[in-house]
Amino acid sequence: MRVATWNVNGVRARLDFIRIWLQERRPDIVGLQEIKTEADDFPHSTFEELGYEVVLHGQKGWNGVAVLSRLPVEDSFRGLAGQEEMGARLVGASIGGLTFATVYCPNGKSLEHEDFVGKLAWLDDLATFWSAQNVGQGILCGDFNVVPQAVDSWRGEDADGQIFHTVEERSRFDALLGAGLADLFREKNPDSRAFSWWDYRAGAFRFGHGLRIDFLLGTPPVLARVNQVEIDRDFRKKKEGLTASDHAPVIADLD
Repeated sequence: MRVATWNVNGVRARLDFIRIWLQERRPDIVGLQEIKTEADDFPHSTFEELGYEVVLHGQKGWNGVAVLSRLPVEDSFRGLAGQEEMGARLVGASIGGLTFATVYCPNGKSLEHEDFVGKLAWLDDLATFWSAQNVGQGILCGDFNVVPQAVDSWRGEDADGQIFHTVEERSRFDALLGAGLADLFREKNPDSRAFSWWDYRAGAFRFGHGLRIDFLLGTPPVLARVNQVEIDRDFRKKKEGLTASDHAPVIADLD
């Protein structure tokens, strides 16, 4: 089974690019973030033609998450209870014996902004939600907007204390791991300095100025099935003249 997560930065703007990726990489289950569309405007037919069923929690022009699956989808769930004002940021389903959920965590904007406090509260509620599910085979993936360690930032320890790199944000990420999840990429690549997001500006991708903020988190039974995990850096580059998202997909192959 191949699973993946990807912040596509607008599903309609990136549709042809996503199609190329799906045809080349052929993942079985994908969590998409920042789709920026409601259900009525989502290009369902394109994904159906490629063999994917869609579970969607959309929002017009902002946020929005979706799960694509080549396997039969059983029951699904949408939204984080008590966090409706923060927008459409969580969706999941039972697929092939796996609980698969994807999230687009709030950005926080700046340490002084009220959204930063909201971000921390959202992450607290996410950890509570996941703990309550008592999941066996499970994956929680997405764009978490947190840099867990200095090695996950191009600036290293020089960025400590800045947005995405604070003790407060990192403690929330650690709480997710404490809720029975493992960072699959880091487990399989313990010493790798690799990134999943690069700003469009100032040649950040070319100069390697990135952050690792996109994760596949898995329960212990899932971790035991993992063969490899990679950041699909090649799909942060243009393809056939099409502009990529500012995020690269993260892919894991499971037994």
